[in-house]
Amino acid sequence: MGVGANLRGLRLLDLLVPERCAACGAGERIVCGQCLAALRLLRGPLCARCGAPTAWPVDRCAECAGRRLPFGSARAAVAYEGPARTLVTACKERGARPLARVFAGLIADVVSRPAVDVLTFIPPDPDRGLWRGQNPAETLARLLGLEWELPVEPLLARSRRSRPQRGLTRAARRTNVQGAFHATTAPAVVALVDDVYTTGATVGSAATELRRSGARAIHIITFARAVRR
Repeated sequence: MGVGANLRGLRLLDLLVPERCAACGAGERIVCGQCLAALRLLRGPLCARCGAPTAWPVDRCAECAGRRLPFGSARAAVAYEGPARTLVTACKERGARPLARVFAGLIADVVSRPAVDVLTFIPPDPDRGLWRGQNPAETLARLLGLEWELPVEPLLARSRRSRPQRGLTRAARRTNVQGAFHATTAPAVVALVDDVYTTGATVGSAATELRRSGARAIHIITFARAVRR
C-alpha cells in the first residue's frame, strides 16, 4: 500500500470527522492540498550515508564527512522546513494519529523499503511521553511496519531522562542524549524510526546502543530531516 492508498483512507476519515489543516488551519483535511504540495520531498540526489540533499550523488557529503556515524544510512521523506516543521510539532504535541498516517504514506512513497530484519523506534522520555499520552516515533514505526510488511519491536528503552533537544547546539545535543538509551539485544539489521532528524544526535546515540547490543547494520528512517544551507 503506497501514499495514494493512505491518502484515500485519510479522505474517508475526513468525511466522518472533518479536520482543519495542522499546518495552516484552513480546509477540512489534516493536511490541506496546498501545504502538502509545499513539502519539499527528498527524492535525490542525496548523500548515500546521511541522506542530505546534494548537487549530485556522493558517498559522504560535507555534513557527515569526517564524522564517525554509528549507522549505515539515514533517509527522510521531506525537508524539515516550512509546513513540515508545523506538522511535526502538531504530531508531537497533539498526538494526531491521522498526521502519522500522512507521514507514513509520504515515507513509503519517497523512501525505499529497507532491507532489514525489524523496525524499531526512539522511545519517549518518560515525563514527556506521559504528558503527551503517545509516542509519535512508535506510531510512525507501526504504520510503516504495515506499509512495508516488516515486524516492529521495541528494542530500546530510556536509561535516563534528558532535556528536550530543541534550542541546543550540536555539541550540547550529543552530550544531552549520550548514554540515554538501553537495549538488551538487537537483530543483525535494524531500521530505527523517528519523526525528525536534525543533527543526528538522538538517532546516533540510539544506534550506538543497538550496535553494542548486537546489530551489525542500522538504517535511520524519519519523516523529516534538517537541511543545511
